[in-house]
Amino acid sequence: MSSTRRREFIALLGGAAAWPLATRAQQPAMPEVGFLHDGSSEGRAHLAAAFRQGLTEAGYIEGRNVLVEYHWAEAQYDRLPVMVAELVQRQVAVIATPGSAAAPLLAKAATKTIPIVFSVGTDPVKLGLVSSLNRPEGNVTGISYFTQELGPKRLGLLRELMPPGADVVVLANPKSPPTEYAVQDMQAAASAVGQQLSVLHASSNQEINAAFVAMVQRRAPALMIVPDPLFTSRRVQLVTLAARHAIPAIYTSREFAEVGGLMSYGTNLPDVYRQVGSYVGRILKGAKPHDLPVVRPTKYELVINLATAKALGLDVPPTLLAQADEVIE
Repeated sequence: MSSTRRREFIALLGGAAAWPLATRAQQPAMPEVGFLHDGSSEGRAHLAAAFRQGLTEAGYIEGRNVLVEYHWAEAQYDRLPVMVAELVQRQVAVIATPGSAAAPLLAKAATKTIPIVFSVGTDPVKLGLVSSLNRPEGNVTGISYFTQELGPKRLGLLRELMPPGADVVVLANPKSPPTEYAVQDMQAAASAVGQQLSVLHASSNQEINAAFVAMVQRRAPALMIVPDPLFTSRRVQLVTLAARHAIPAIYTSREFAEVGGLMSYGTNLPDVYRQVGSYVGRILKGAKPHDLPVVRPTKYELVINLATAKALGLDVPPTLLAQADEVIE
């Protein structure tokens, strides 16, 4: 082969070898989703998996055609603004804020263009996230499971296990934006039936321990937990302390009852996270947040841990057991 022909042959091979690289270079980069939560990843692996399931149902598989950047604030709310700023600077395709109220509020203030998909346990209109449930407007939409507004229902369920007129202690995180509304709803419901409520605050592990010391000193006969990511993260601590001091308590989701909590009433959290993932997927496909109405769950579940009730010496009325969606023996 002549030197001229050899050079032409080598040039041809070189060009062919470059074709796949050029083709890959022309392919668009995978969209990146920012997952932002003000709680901890501890104990939430099943919720993150449910979020990914929602993405998959919409046609997106993490690592294959979508990237997910996870940010967990570990209940340190002062970290959220930095995390939000980082996601905005990276120009992620969507910001998902499941199970958080502070995170979507900060994200909404930081960007008017990046779509934001939230899930919150209180009224998103009251929080200022959207102007309407049916027509969210702007770049924000999501799921509202209204667990904060279930406080009066939880109080009624707890009253079925308590002596008439017994005091109830409410544990709340003052650093969480929806707390004030939730406590007001509970106090109004309690006042309507002549029930006394006392409120204790906790925003750290140490303060949770201190709150239970105060409960023991007050001889609190019953406890309600205001929904909050911190409390969900620390559910084993809360359930253990309630059992140690023999305080009957009602919680906000089945995750508490599954680790030994007496009773829980609320929505199915994995399904909420799945719906957030599904909405994110729809937006990645081109849907606009203002065209996606805020979703509300249609079913809530009551879970009773009968083994814990027996350990506390409580007789659960048959009428209450009949209402339960699940009884843990």
